[in-house]
Amino acid sequence: MEQKINCAQACVNGCVLGDKCPNIEFREATAKFLQETPLDKMLELAQERLHKKMTEPPKWVFPEDP
Repeated sequence: MEQKINCAQACVNGCVLGDKCPNIEFREATAKFLQETPLDKMLELAQERLHKKMTEPPKWVFPEDP
C-alpha cells in the first residue's frame, strides 16, 4: 500500500519516503536544474516572474453568499 503524506509539511528537512517518493521525477528534475543553471540565471528568472506578477491585474475573490 502506497503511503499518502503531505510532502510540503513532512519533507521540509528532506524526503521522508526515499525511493518510494511519488514525486521522485520532480526531485530529479529539480536537482538537474540546480546543478546546470547558474545562480545569475535563477535570479533573472525570479526577477522576470516578479515583474510579471506585479504588472498583472488583481484577482478578486468574492465569498459565496450564505
